[in-house]
Amino acid sequence: MAALPNFEEGQSTYRSPKFNGQYYEWCKTRMHDFIMAEDSELWNVICNVPYVLTKKVGDPPLTMPKTRKEYNDADRKAVEKNFRAKFFLVCGIGPDEYNRISACQSAKEIWDALQIAHEGTTQVKQSKIDMLTTEYELFRMKGDESIQDMHTRFTSIINELHSLIRKILSVLPSS
Repeated sequence: MAALPNFEEGQSTYRSPKFNGQYYEWCKTRMHDFIMAEDSELWNVICNVPYVLTKKVGDPPLTMPKTRKEYNDADRKAVEKNFRAKFFLVCGIGPDEYNRISACQSAKEIWDALQIAHEGTTQVKQSKIDMLTTEYELFRMKGDESIQDMHTRFTSIINELHSLIRKILSVLPSS
């Protein structure tokens, strides 16, 4: 009987994809798909503003955080969703990346910290678009390059441009 393949850590379909600091875009897509397959509501927890459980107190009313004793069933469910999303994200990163997010309290904070660390701000993204556009415009086959290697390099440039442009468009106001 043939031996089972030796899965690298994080390669199982039952565990979060592993991110070691390299190939962020690839890992980001894999993590998104993994979390959506587990529970699409978890992705909402990651993408939306961090859910802080609050209450109104006094006159005029002030918003204050609830204590654990004041949680109702819906509050406990929201806290559980945040911790479950955090669990998937934290289990999917190595020790070096963990140092970036160790102080984060919510899944959204973790996701945002990783995104800023590996993608940069909107200004950085625009600079990358400019650089990739120039690379695209000056694209030529190298003398010692096979057609397959050239195609792979070209596809990589196009995919990175497409990804960055989508990111820029996603932060613009709808108007």
